[in-house]
Amino acid sequence: MFTPDFTKPERDLAGRRTFTLTPSALLFKTFVFAILRPLGNSLRDLAPIVLLIAVFQLLVLRQPLPDLPALLLGMLFVVLGLTLFIEGLKLGLFPLGEMMAWGFARKGSVFWLLCFSFALGFGTTVAEPALIAVADEAATIVAEGGMIADEPAALARYADGLRYSVAVAVGLAIVIGVLRILRGWPIQWLIIGGYLGVVLMTLVAPSEIIGIAYDSGGVTTSTITVPLVAALGVGLASSIEGRNPLTDGFGLIAFASLTPMIFVMGYGLLI
Repeated sequence: MFTPDFTKPERDLAGRRTFTLTPSALLFKTFVFAILRPLGNSLRDLAPIVLLIAVFQLLVLRQPLPDLPALLLGMLFVVLGLTLFIEGLKLGLFPLGEMMAWGFARKGSVFWLLCFSFALGFGTTVAEPALIAVADEAATIVAEGGMIADEPAALARYADGLRYSVAVAVGLAIVIGVLRILRGWPIQWLIIGGYLGVVLMTLVAPSEIIGIAYDSGGVTTSTITVPLVAALGVGLASSIEGRNPLTDGFGLIAFASLTPMIFVMGYGLLI
């Protein structure tokens, strides 16, 4: 049976026998570090969740796991998807966001930087799968409560209105966050002012929309929005003299989860 030779004997200057990696060994090592190590990290991260579910299902509820082969196949897909997603962020989205931030900083145009910031926040939020799911579910529940007509057109209008309200809010939030980085404003006062606005809107908004508004603020900080927005903030702070990426680069995500709560409650007042 053929087995690849992973080492090649050589002799050093003192005449001692040494071994160096062959190209096949280097390829195998690259495969291990590029694929198997991230896969192992994903398995390690998901193991506590799987263990928790299995313990409660088997020991507390005392029920067998339904359709075990399908569950195992689904877990395999989750591990593979999570691994590819994380590696994709490292290779693509994070460098892209930082590169564009550096490019706008070198260009020196605040107007185009703010336009890009709004478009980035708006576009990533509209495409956010978690927000789409929450908006569709909210439309269904609102229709069952009799607030809107229970027909496809009305459900679609409500869900789209909710999504676009959140997207506009996130776009404006990113603009505010970028201005904070450019001007060096302290983040704590902006956050405090924002939450005061949330409290005031909670007092006047319809009770049916308050919970949806709070959840809308959470789902905006998910798989698509967070990597690009975080990379934009860190890249912008790194490219501006006098700004610290650690203290100035982070914080955009906080604005992205704060302003949607205000806008969604405003949307509830309008409808």
